[in-house]
Amino acid sequence: MENFSLILAIVVVTALAFDFTNGFHDTANAMATTISTGALKPKVAVAMSAVLNLVGAFLSVEVANTISKGLVDETGIRPEVIFAALVGAILWNLLTWLVGLPSSSSHALMGGLIGATIASAGAGAVHGDVLVTKVLIPAIAAPLVAGLAAMLATRLSYSLGKKADGKAAAKGYRTGQIASAGLVSLAHGTNDAQKTMGIITLALVAGGAVAPDSDPPTWVILSAGLAIALGTYLGGWRIIRTMGKGLTDLQPQQGFAAQTSAATVILASSHIGFSLSTTHSVSGAVMGAGLGRKGGVVRWSTATRMFVAWGLTLPAAALVGALAESVTDLGDWGTAVVAVFLIASSAAIWKISRREVVDATNVNETGEPAGVVTTAIAAVTPPPAGTVTDDLTATIPAPAATVTADPAAPPAATTV
Repeated sequence: MENFSLILAIVVVTALAFDFTNGFHDTANAMATTISTGALKPKVAVAMSAVLNLVGAFLSVEVANTISKGLVDETGIRPEVIFAALVGAILWNLLTWLVGLPSSSSHALMGGLIGATIASAGAGAVHGDVLVTKVLIPAIAAPLVAGLAAMLATRLSYSLGKKADGKAAAKGYRTGQIASAGLVSLAHGTNDAQKTMGIITLALVAGGAVAPDSDPPTWVILSAGLAIALGTYLGGWRIIRTMGKGLTDLQPQQGFAAQTSAATVILASSHIGFSLSTTHSVSGAVMGAGLGRKGGVVRWSTATRMFVAWGLTLPAAALVGALAESVTDLGDWGTAVVAVFLIASSAAIWKISRREVVDATNVNETGEPAGVVTTAIAAVTPPPAGTVTDDLTATIPAPAATVTADPAAPPAATTV
């Protein structure tokens, strides 16, 4: 019993560690556009997001129940399986954070759980119908719906604001953007914080600490909310940079449209228990807003890398989860080996990240190349009036000087 209690405690701590990585990995979902447009200062934005994530964690348990009761057969799951699943999810979160790609923490968690469950109890322990209807279909539909809504909202905003005073309209949109960013943070808490609640509840059921089909205990809701809020406050600056500046250049109207559209999709999904990716929703909305402005472009080089990461998230986390489960199945020493590997890998990733620090002071700087579309547009766009370019030379020579200080001196060279 003592050994069992220890492994269950390890699982709970690891789950909260994942929730922490989820927080700083997904801060960009709520605040990237607000920071990039200057509506809020970076540190103020992440503090606001952290508080609202905590509040959102208490608003619903539908998504938590999808994880703890619907995705896998909870009767055949051991705490070690949950631990292995979390290892896969945490490592994928850290790797994608290192390279600044906004991948899905939700899919990393579910991929790790699916892989570990199959390695432990076989494919029959995974409920395929729930996987398809509440995970895979929302994964495809959410960015499309959010992107289309954001594109239409952006066009409507510019159409209605044609006759409005420019400065007054920009100020109004920035205010609206702050409100919509708060709504996204609240929505994130209702969806992503609950996934950790669900995984901890599943571990408690597997360990016999709570009865099957139980809702998350209050202490689980509180601890998960605090963990994701703390991670959010520290800020995943690398991903904020990609989401705010790497995908497209946003104006306040676009930021407001993107965040409002994403928040609507996330809240609706949380209400019906869809465990969608808030990252996919916000990324789709940002791209839709970029395309919705006349002359706006999307940096498809960045978007392509992001799409690849989305496609790899479930299988990559599942593979790591399955391998970790195979090792933990060897006994206590196997679990210890996996724990040491997780800690060492996390420390190594953090050390590598220190080579190029991204924080609140440089989050709005980006070295991302413009991409083919943007370069092509720039090539055919004439320079503004009065602009002097380095590669142009005068075609009419300057008039020769009529008066010289010394009549015997040769004429001055004419510069063209």
